[in-house]
Amino acid sequence: MQKKNGNSTVKIAALIIAPLISILLIVFTDLAPENPKITYTLAIAILMAIWWITEAVPLAVTALLPVVLFPVFGVLDGQTVSSMYFNHLIFLFLGGFVMALAMERWNLHKRIAIKVLMFFGISPGRILMGFMAATAFLSMWMSNTATTMMMIPIALSIIYKLEEILGKEHLGTYSIGLLLGIAYSASIGGIATLVGTPPNLSFARIANIIFPSMPEISFADWLIFAIWISALMFIAAWVLLFLMYRPKKAWEGVNRKEFKKEYQLLGPAKPEEKIVFVLFVTMAFLWIFRSGFHIGFVNIPGWSELFANPGYINDGTVAIFISIILFIIPSKSRKGERLMNWRTANKLPWHIVILFGGGFALAKGFVDSGLSIWFGEQLSGLAGTHPMVLTSTIVAMMSFLTELTSNVASTEMILPILAGLAVSIQINPLLLMIPATLAASLAFMLPVATPPNAIIFGTGRLHVKDMVKTGFLLNLVGVVITTIVTYFWGTLVFKIDVSSFPEWATSMAGGG
Repeated sequence: MQKKNGNSTVKIAALIIAPLISILLIVFTDLAPENPKITYTLAIAILMAIWWITEAVPLAVTALLPVVLFPVFGVLDGQTVSSMYFNHLIFLFLGGFVMALAMERWNLHKRIAIKVLMFFGISPGRILMGFMAATAFLSMWMSNTATTMMMIPIALSIIYKLEEILGKEHLGTYSIGLLLGIAYSASIGGIATLVGTPPNLSFARIANIIFPSMPEISFADWLIFAIWISALMFIAAWVLLFLMYRPKKAWEGVNRKEFKKEYQLLGPAKPEEKIVFVLFVTMAFLWIFRSGFHIGFVNIPGWSELFANPGYINDGTVAIFISIILFIIPSKSRKGERLMNWRTANKLPWHIVILFGGGFALAKGFVDSGLSIWFGEQLSGLAGTHPMVLTSTIVAMMSFLTELTSNVASTEMILPILAGLAVSIQINPLLLMIPATLAASLAFMLPVATPPNAIIFGTGRLHVKDMVKTGFLLNLVGVVITTIVTYFWGTLVFKIDVSSFPEWATSMAGGG
């Protein structure tokens, strides 16, 4: 009761203090006299950040603030900001959740969960390692959002089973660690390949546009470099989560035999289970092989290239397509019903949809107001700073910036600024742009930071404070690892001379 009252006091304080800070910033500060939108946007971002962290009001309500405040302060018009609340990522989220609900409706998630437990074993560390490894590997090749959506129903069913056998008190906070492990490993795995996460592709595109003479960074080059950051972050995340969320007591009386009995009790798989499983695998296949792969001179085309406009098709297209099929195929064991119905679909966490939209709207405000550029310009005073210090500063800034904004939006706005900064201080642009790109995927503190964070928060099994305290430590670890690996390993892989300015970068210098 005391803890509840304490949380209530914090929420009331945040409810009052956050708007006060924002008002004081607007009244007494002018970050850019020629563009007051920058100050207004920062004030709104601070207000939203404090309310999101403290949950002073429901998260979805905070996410709606841009709809009111951006038009009032002239940051964005009402039509533009409202349009940010629905896009292809939202449909990916909805379609993935429909599949998760279908698996739950026909008990497929329980069958898969028991199989996973039988394979990996039932020790806390092995289960956590198994889920994180599977998530990270899949995220190297497909959307981290889609990967998380596939893993969540399996993880939840295992949590339910463990709670049933061990009791919630005995299990403790382990379920929080397991869910965080899935979200974090989805982001960590994605940085290992160029196709693993959108910021990596944004970097490849922006770098070639700004520096057309720059040597090509191939799929293999990026993998050789980034796989070490991914591996080290994976180990750090596993150790951190295990130490923070392992059960207080050893699991006793739980072994594979019990799960074999449970599996036998499920009986033969129903036709509905088999069909849902086939659709589940099909959706994963379509996600993974939609865009194809480019490895050196080898080009493996994706299935989307079979269509006249491959770029029109995204992961959201796949998710909704499979979802529609679920609503069409009839059930064999329940006459008159389909594999999925709207009554079940109503369990969708619509508040998370709004939360997504708030993050997208905030990112749009950062871009259109010029706040992203303003942040980048503040780095100009770093000329003459040791390259390692400069790299770590940029990584830290980018990592915490993307807690509030879309990682793609942040990447696409910051990278051109860093390119210009590198040219102005005569340092190899890759030394700034590559770690900034990686840092865009190292946001672990807030639900709005990345879709995987929002998805696991949507389970209702953890609070923002759980994510903040764990994510903050992992953010700091990410800053250290990214800086060290970039400076010592990345310079070798990408042939970066920290003491000289490359000739290929003079194209921008000359053009500027």
